[in-house]
Amino acid sequence: MKVEKQGSGVDAPLLPELQPSNDDSRSDEGASISGAIFNISTGMVGAGIMSIPATFKFLGVIPSFVVILVIAYFVEVTVEFLLKYTHSGESNSYGELMAESFGKFGSVALQICVMITNLGALIIYLIIIGDVLSGNESEGTVHLGVLQEWFGVHWWNSRAISLLFVVLFVLLPLLLLRRIDSLRHASAISVLLAAFFVAICSALAIHAVWVGKAQRPRLVPDFTNGVSAISLFTTIPIFATAFGCHVNVHPIRAELGRPSDMSSAVRISLVLCVGIYFAVGFFGYLLFGDSIMADMLVNFDEISDSVISTIINDVVRLSYAIHLMLVFPVMNYSLRVNVDELFFPKRPLLATERVRFLSLTCILLAFIYVAAIAIPNIWYFFQFMGTTTVMFLMFIFPSSIVLRDIRCMSTRRDKVLAVLVILLAVGTSLIAIFSNLSDYFGNK
Repeated sequence: MKVEKQGSGVDAPLLPELQPSNDDSRSDEGASISGAIFNISTGMVGAGIMSIPATFKFLGVIPSFVVILVIAYFVEVTVEFLLKYTHSGESNSYGELMAESFGKFGSVALQICVMITNLGALIIYLIIIGDVLSGNESEGTVHLGVLQEWFGVHWWNSRAISLLFVVLFVLLPLLLLRRIDSLRHASAISVLLAAFFVAICSALAIHAVWVGKAQRPRLVPDFTNGVSAISLFTTIPIFATAFGCHVNVHPIRAELGRPSDMSSAVRISLVLCVGIYFAVGFFGYLLFGDSIMADMLVNFDEISDSVISTIINDVVRLSYAIHLMLVFPVMNYSLRVNVDELFFPKRPLLATERVRFLSLTCILLAFIYVAAIAIPNIWYFFQFMGTTTVMFLMFIFPSSIVLRDIRCMSTRRDKVLAVLVILLAVGTSLIAIFSNLSDYFGNK
């Protein structure tokens, strides 16, 4: 983001300006690489983690692991595309990179995709938190939330009231932090909670194996049971959504003491997330087998046949809900930046503009809250994001910048990888959309 008044040092933009030319010589007074790793990892490990075990049931263990590695590699490649052009040019945000390569149309297209993706994800987060705290009703079956199990059904632990409490006293204070690096401690706790969830799944799966109750995992797809080769492509957008971090790259990089450390932070985060995703997918599938649901959190009701099992069930659900509360501010940060750039392109949000910052934060949070109350289930919308806007943000836009190559700095390897990434993104998206529409209308 460009700022017109910086000479006095009083006004500063929400995204600090960088000086690419002496990137490596900057002091280490900014954010640490560990904070960057936690913030990047938190942006990746969101609600999508609960859908990964279902993809293991669909693909089988071996193909799932291969797809995770392939998606992680292409994520690393496309992030490097963004960092390469950011380092060599004058653009310091994703939107500025798109504007530099494709003009106003490029920046607006990016901002719209970020708004759709992040708004949808944040609404889903609140819906899941509401399900955990106050339960839900699906197909005539009532599932009680943790608060209702503990205290009974009352007006004060209804979905609207419990989410309002979370919004006002948990989320809003975190959203009012002006620097994304200020969220590093919350992000660290969020990653630890994700690791805790993996540990519990692993322990339960190992115990199930020990007592002979574990399900036999399928190593390859079961093509004899109605699974087609084309339908396997529908799982790729789910994995892609789970690795989405591109919109947070520039805000996190802008606050690093040495922005050149961003590449290392991304690689470490990817390795960490690959381990988390494979462990959750494998042990979740091992624990529940073919009965695994699209949202694995629902399956934990199956183990609540004793006091200890009930406690484990509540701990798992609550830890995941808290994890989403801590992921929420990181996702909201890039949403707020892009909404501001879309509606105020000539007036970057400065640190001194508290009223505008507070108004934008509260309006977005209020909209997300109302949507989470009004919409009971938007998993189809989540699937839609994975096949459209997420693919644009993660793969198509960064690769297009490389192919456009307005600075004549892309190597032949870069362009070959960019073409492969675009073919993967467009091909899998079209196949996934066609398959999903066929399944939807075929079930009518």
